[in-house]
Amino acid sequence: MAKQLTPGQRLGLISRWRNPPGPSEQDRLERAERMVKEAVRQHEPFQSLDITVAAKGSYPNKTNVRGDSDVDIMVKLNEPFHTDGMAAWWFGQPARYTGPWTKDKLRQEVHAALTGRFGPVDADHNLAFYIPEVAGSRPSIDVVPCFKWVVYDPTAPGGQHEGSVVYGRNGKKVINWPELQLANGRAKNTNTKLRYKFVVRVLKNVENDLAAEGVIKSLPSYFSECLIYNVPDHVFLAGDFDDAVRASLQEVYRQLTSWLGPQRMREPNGMKKVFGEGQKWGEKDARNLIESAWHYLNFEG
Repeated sequence: MAKQLTPGQRLGLISRWRNPPGPSEQDRLERAERMVKEAVRQHEPFQSLDITVAAKGSYPNKTNVRGDSDVDIMVKLNEPFHTDGMAAWWFGQPARYTGPWTKDKLRQEVHAALTGRFGPVDADHNLAFYIPEVAGSRPSIDVVPCFKWVVYDPTAPGGQHEGSVVYGRNGKKVINWPELQLANGRAKNTNTKLRYKFVVRVLKNVENDLAAEGVIKSLPSYFSECLIYNVPDHVFLAGDFDDAVRASLQEVYRQLTSWLGPQRMREPNGMKKVFGEGQKWGEKDARNLIESAWHYLNFEG
């Protein structure tokens, strides 16, 4: 079991973790995003296309912490968009598309654009291109070539949900919802008087400490965000910031140990189950994290 903080140490760390990394770290992240945008804008085959280049994940969501300072950027081709099921048959996407922009073509051109701007990049990963960090200038960058993904839903604004789909080199596709994650996170943070993202950052920092000490295995930082997103808004608002952390961990553990509770938990995008198929974590990882965090923060007394 990890060392246990004194109450004074806990309060000091919680105060420090209350805000995201400072202006210098923000500048480094923004520089990385700007450089990828320039690479895509200057790449001639992309200049007549509808493409979105944007950071996704913890950096734009302002849940990033010191030590997790890389940046994920999507290069999303919006036309042709992709979908599946009956919608693919109705709307002809992608079944009837016969143009040049296949998944292989998109990956090749994103690689060419990045190479033209950054020099050789690591193309051996399944999903993303990896651009190493330049110390003092910018963090490492993962660039994901993807297509707009559409799910038709008459109850959704505009009748559809929009996300992104990336096709791995292993032949499998991964669907993400970065815009929904961003919108839902902002709304929850507003509704909780900024305490939602604060508690997320606390748990991410705790996870980093616990993993560094070998108490738990290292977990994706997004996992902490997923767990805390499932805490009802009112739980964050009772008491001070220390109380908000304590109550949030209690609530997550209650859900994890209740009948069918884990299966009801949703990612911040609202579309995917936290413990659905294809996730990089399981329910045991969640229980280990919350139990270890509870001990480390000395909430047992």
